[in-house]
Amino acid sequence: MFNKKKQPPIKSLIAGGSQIDGNMTFTDGLRVDGGVSGNILANADAASILVISESATVVGEVVADHIIINGTVKGPVHARHMLELQPKARIEGDVSYVALEMHQGALITGQLRPILAEEEKPTLKLAANNQ
Repeated sequence: MFNKKKQPPIKSLIAGGSQIDGNMTFTDGLRVDGGVSGNILANADAASILVISESATVVGEVVADHIIINGTVKGPVHARHMLELQPKARIEGDVSYVALEMHQGALITGQLRPILAEEEKPTLKLAANNQ
């Protein structure tokens, strides 16, 4: 889905050595190199990307359109479009996604739940009997 559109820029950073305690929301892109204890929620009205680097730890729910994880998440992960799990990704929680790319070494302790796009059902047309 993001291949057709330009990905949003990463405009925010939680630097290594930083610790955020509390829920946060963001628009466009966010990179986490530090720690977050709380939910990280992307604005649903615009495209979003969230990068959780190898040095990052998040304890809480994570929601964004495109999520790239190479660190640790303890909580549910909800990728509205694409979820990329890099080799050092560690997730303790249920994961929902539309598309998933998982590298060798990534670990999920929880359930994987694909978000299935509702398929359009063909309209049933009855032929009128014109006799």
